[in-house]
Amino acid sequence: MQQKSETPKGRKSPKLKRMGLHERAAARMRTMIIRGELAPGSQTQETRLSKELGVSRTPLREAMKVLAAEGLIELRPNRSPRIADIAIAGISELFEALAGIERLAAELAAERATERDLARLRTLQTRMEGHHRNGKLDDYFAINGEIHNTIVRMARNTPLREAHETLISRAERARYLALGADKRWSNSVDEHAGILAALEARDSEAAGRLLGAHVRQTGTALLETLAPKPKLTAA
Repeated sequence: MQQKSETPKGRKSPKLKRMGLHERAAARMRTMIIRGELAPGSQTQETRLSKELGVSRTPLREAMKVLAAEGLIELRPNRSPRIADIAIAGISELFEALAGIERLAAELAAERATERDLARLRTLQTRMEGHHRNGKLDDYFAINGEIHNTIVRMARNTPLREAHETLISRAERARYLALGADKRWSNSVDEHAGILAALEARDSEAAGRLLGAHVRQTGTALLETLAPKPKLTAA
């Protein structure tokens, strides 16, 4: 009787599970792109990525198609795909739209959130502040995104949530880059505290206004980060 191959006890397999293989590969690559592990403008190396993700080239290429649809990868005929640059054009409009959606979500959330919803938001806020104190940007970014998504879900409006999901996937890399600036990171923590206070007070106008301004400011910080720096000339 043929024995099944098993992973040795205590050792985690580096391979991704077979179910939803290309979706899992896409999720991992998306994180690598957002965090700059796959640099803008760089060519993808299928052999290295296949080995690192534990997938064959077929699901890897399917994953790249998913990321290309999100604007994170450029597919090029007869050439290796490349990691897309962050285009300055369109960033302002993207964050304007995202700010509008999240503003409405916060207004509705202030009216519809349960006490359990608010308790979860407080827990996330505390964890996020801890990551900021400890200088853990990746962990901070993950919780930050969870807070935004939680507020949108608290609005209990399915079309609004679906619209947010579409836009946020396009904005993730930009948000991470904007948070990389020390001043923006600190300001973001303070802004989130104000948003939470407004939601707890059931002040829909203030909650919407503060969250909308918070998202717009993130877009502004990103544009400042990407703006060409003036060249220094010799005196």
